Formats: sequence, structure tokens, C-alpha cells
Amino acid sequence: MRRLRVLVVDDSVIYRSQIRNALADLPWIEITGVASNGRLALERIQLVDVDLVILDLEMPEMNGMELLREMKSRNLVIPVLVFSSASKRGAETTLEALGLGAIDFIPKPGTDAADASALHESDPAGRIKGLLLPKILGLFPEMEKNGLATVSKPFPRKYEKVVIDRFQPKVIVIGSSTGGPTVLESIFSRISAPLRCPILITQHMPPIFTATLAERIQRISGIPTFEAKHNQVIDPSSIYIAPGNFHMRIKNENGVLITALDQGPLENSVRPAVDPLFQSAASLYGSGCLGIVLTGMGADGRLGAERIKETGGAVLIQSEESCVVFGMPGAVMSVGAYDQILSPDQIVEVLREKAVSGIGIKSGRLYA
Repeated sequence: MRRLRVLVVDDSVIYRSQIRNALADLPWIEITGVASNGRLALERIQLVDVDLVILDLEMPEMNGMELLREMKSRNLVIPVLVFSSASKRGAETTLEALGLGAIDFIPKPGTDAADASALHESDPAGRIKGLLLPKILGLFPEMEKNGLATVSKPFPRKYEKVVIDRFQPKVIVIGSSTGGPTVLESIFSRISAPLRCPILITQHMPPIFTATLAERIQRISGIPTFEAKHNQVIDPSSIYIAPGNFHMRIKNENGVLITALDQGPLENSVRPAVDPLFQSAASLYGSGCLGIVLTGMGADGRLGAERIKETGGAVLIQSEESCVVFGMPGAVMSVGAYDQILSPDQIVEVLREKAVSGIGIKSGRLYA
């Protein structure tokens, strides 16, 4: 099997060196070149075959955004991982980069958004490897797994299918990861206020980025959208996004529905995780819960989707051909815990009908 050819594009000599060192001991990866700006990267891409670009955004001569636009105009289809600043401005630019075709992003370590708690502070290359490797393996699962254990496939169960045309949710919960921000923005750019039932979203993202995502969704949809706070009353006309580094659940506090945040252990190796949101929504809403699993690597959301089906709710998963990574929807499909497989366009139509015209909650209180 040939090696994965990686091009590193960053104007910082230090980061170029650290990325090289981070990937140096992986025999299935070849650093096919480095570039200090987008112009040099474009020249390199035209000279050699490249399987993956690791891209900084702020560079002289031609920055990362300009490179992405140029690649798009030349129809250069190469997966791009953005190596992003975790500042407020960096988060906004990163989400714009995803919209231009970047496949995912990694916050540069040493910033507030990079969770270095499980990484080695004295080993910058090790910290970068800890961020890069799961992303690369998720995007290229056919490559050498570097000793990671293969997980056996779960046995699919038979769940009673819900007829979506006749289903009316009281809450909608959405889970996504790699490729998710772009799909979420595409969906909510075509849905407008007012909502009739609340929508809660867990997108695998670090702090700062989740707040920026909430701002962008509110801007493109006109729907009140919040990075959720602890004990925030859930309004049926609003969207709530789990903040980076916090799991989000729904709780019933004396009949009032609120968001509950915690920094409990990682689930499915991430925080926030989709499963806690889905499981809590299923327990509270039962047959009134609609879960949607969008593109993403890994299996987060599978247990939550099973819980939704066990309590009589409905689950939609994004179609494989429209996903950047089919891991999360595929995991749900593998256990049979879904009712329909839909494209993002079809999900938009479901949300237009169900979120706008449905029976939900009033003033944060449950009612039949």
C-alpha cells in the first residue's frame, strides 16, 4: 500500500517543523513537501500528487482562503485540513474556509480552544500529533491504523419504523462532526423563523468555534440561536448549540425544560458528545423526539439514536453520498436505529414542515 502524501502549508517555520516531527514516525505518511504560502503550495500541488493538505489560513502573498478559492476554481479536489488559530477572528475565518471546501479543522495547540489536558505540554510535536492523527485516520480509514484496535460491528436490531409524514416532534436534536458546520449552515440558510419546537445541536467543536457557529446560524436564518448556557430555559422558537468542551443535556426542572452542561468524562473520545443530548431528549420527550445524525467520523450518536428509537421517537441520518465522512450516520445505520436516510436537501424539507408547524412546548414547559 502506498503512503499518504501530505503537503504542509504554513508561514511559520516552527509549525512546519513541528507538523513534520508529529508525523515523522508514521511509516504510512510521506511529507511530500512544505510551503510558506498559498502560491508556493499551488505550484507544489501542480508538480506532485498530493492526498492531503494541512493548511494555515494567515500567510503572506496568498493566504489560505485565497488558496482554497483558487483550488475550487481549478477543480483541484484534494482534502484540506485547516490548522487554525483559535481566536474569535480565527474561528470566523475557519468556518468560512469550511464553506470554501476545507474538509475539517484543527485548532493550533497552545490556545484556549486546544484541549491539551491529555497531551504532553513539554512535547509540542506530540500535542500536534494527538490532534492530527484522529482526523487523518478518520478521513483515510483504509490507511495503516497505527496499531489501533479494530472495533467489531454491532448487531443490528429491528426497531419499529416511524412514518415521518405523520410524525410531529416536540423537540429536534441534531448531532454532527466532520463536515457538519458546512451542512448545518446549508440547512439553516433555508429555514427561517418562527420555530414551533426547539432545536438543540451538538457539533464536535472546541470553545470559541461553537459560539461563532451559533452567531453564523442566527445571521443566516434569523432564528434566535445560542451557544447554550447552564440552566438556560429552552424556548421553543430558538436553537441551542452545545458549547465546546461541555456535554449538553436537557433537564426537566419542576416542569421547566432547561439545558444542563457538564464537563464529565469524554464520551466517544469527545466533549461535547452527541449521545448525552440524544439520550436525555429521548428520556424526556419519548415519542415526541426527532433525532438527526449528520456527517462525522466515529460512532458518536449511535447509542443516543438507539435510545430515541427505544422510546418511540424518530431518527433521520444523512445519506452516505452527501457526507464528508459517513462514520456517525453509518454507525446508526449499522444498528438499524433510524427511520429514513436523507440528503441535506430532504432534511431541509422535513425541518421546514416539522419545526415550523409542529406542536412543541410553551414557555419552557412540557404539555401533551
